Amino acid sequence: MKALILKAYNCLEYAEFPDPQIAPDEILLRVKACGICGSDVHGIDGSTGRRIPPIIMGYEAAGVIAQVGALVPEWKVGDRVTFDITLHCGMCYFCRRGMFNLCKQRRIVGVSTPAFRVHGAFAEYVVVPHRVLYRLPDNLSFEHAALMEPLSVAAHAIRLVSIGLCDTVAVIGAGVIGLLLVQLLRLAGCEQIIAVDVEQERLQRALALGADVALLSDPGKVSDEVHRHTEGRGADVVFEAVGLTQTVQMAVESVREGGTVALIGNLSATVDLPLQKVVTRQLNLIGSTNAAGESEACLRMLASQVVRVDSLISAVAPLSEGASWFWRLYAREPGLIKVILVPED
Repeated sequence: MKALILKAYNCLEYAEFPDPQIAPDEILLRVKACGICGSDVHGIDGSTGRRIPPIIMGYEAAGVIAQVGALVPEWKVGDRVTFDITLHCGMCYFCRRGMFNLCKQRRIVGVSTPAFRVHGAFAEYVVVPHRVLYRLPDNLSFEHAALMEPLSVAAHAIRLVSIGLCDTVAVIGAGVIGLLLVQLLRLAGCEQIIAVDVEQERLQRALALGADVALLSDPGKVSDEVHRHTEGRGADVVFEAVGLTQTVQMAVESVREGGTVALIGNLSATVDLPLQKVVTRQLNLIGSTNAAGESEACLRMLASQVVRVDSLISAVAPLSEGASWFWRLYAREPGLIKVILVPED
């Protein structure tokens, strides 16, 4: 099969790769669409430590079942599906409680670390266990279905936080996750949504998708502006969707006493945390990773267009041109949000 392979750091190559083989409890998926995630972009230079070459990246995918394992009775060739990216054991303490994103044996599709390597969906085919599959609604395109994964990440973070009606919520980082958070928070009944980003164009998208206030990311001014819009209190909840010291500190400064900071972004492995402010202001810090049970609801929201993703998709391009799109995203080309790669038939 053809695949886009990270052969070495900063070296992406579209080339032949051995056809994957399935186990009895797995299916072979013919990939029809796969989105380039920000974690893929940041993984190509080795800075994250989670894309150790050689690896086929890509996990925001949807397609058609091409082959079914002998122990997979509920699916058939031709079914239109997508999948959860967390491959879990199904038997451990966390899996039995529905927290499979915390499974101690979890592996992530399209990720390679010193502990595991699972080739992903920037390829004609990808293999996944049948238990992580979800059927696509008939009216949902493969390109839109590829956005199920980031939408489920945003939905999971919101489920972990107590959002009250008429709360003011700030979202720091108006990338794909941030823009999806804005839409979900509007559906949740928030009175005021404040979006923060370094790019004015992304802030305009946030306003179009439901944000009430858009603030350019200035460490010296964002907190003051958030307080000005909240009668001096600060936001009830802040979602940090970047993962840098500067933005985490901004989140802590912008939330009210007793409020909650939800940490989703993880560009940096470590950040400097203003611990005294967290303690003396009695803040709640919540980390959120991947998804755990939100996928089916997210597919329904995409199919009904309750959550809109058209404006987030900047380009749909052939997989053979994937390397050039990666570098354009890596360079933070203005206007680019989500690029979907499509393997050629």
